[in-house]
Amino acid sequence: MKAIVFDIGNVLIRWEPHPAFLPDLGSRDAVEDFLTRTDFMARNLRADGGESFAALAAEIADPADRALFATYVDRYAATVPEAIEGTWALMDRLRARGLAIHAITNWSAETWPAGIAAHPRLGYAFDVTVVSGQEGILKPEARIYARLCDRAGLEPGDCLFIDDSLKNVEGARAFGMQAEHFTTPEALEAALTARGLL
Repeated sequence: MKAIVFDIGNVLIRWEPHPAFLPDLGSRDAVEDFLTRTDFMARNLRADGGESFAALAAEIADPADRALFATYVDRYAATVPEAIEGTWALMDRLRARGLAIHAITNWSAETWPAGIAAHPRLGYAFDVTVVSGQEGILKPEARIYARLCDRAGLEPGDCLFIDDSLKNVEGARAFGMQAEHFTTPEALEAALTARGLL
């Protein structure tokens, strides 16, 4: 094993969209209704794949919903309020063991700068960072794992990939990487210890 490849959202940085819309909608239930009727999660994934939030907002028929959706990029920092420090601590220990540290994230090119502004470590923590919105490729497509390997000079089998999405973990495994499904820092620590990496 030469390298550990981290997902970022809900592995290293907690993310949920609700805080972006709570000031306007007033309750979590109202935000849930908004997210459902605007098909927010599907549109957000399309943004992670390279589409613009302005274009995605323009598809929404209701003017009020369209206008609120369009505020998301400006309010993005509210959706990533805290780092998951336990995972960062594990990353530091892995790096100290001589392992390269990389990242592959499904993240919009438009909101990535706001993520770095909120959590500056994202800008320098990784040797290679592959951001889906900048590449126009989403996990779990094989091409995004290949992009990381090409840039880092690695073979798939050199890498252990960590992601909170089981679908993305399975995609990495299908590509030839070893992989762990992230649930908590404590569970990840146990898995890494069992692999002899900590």
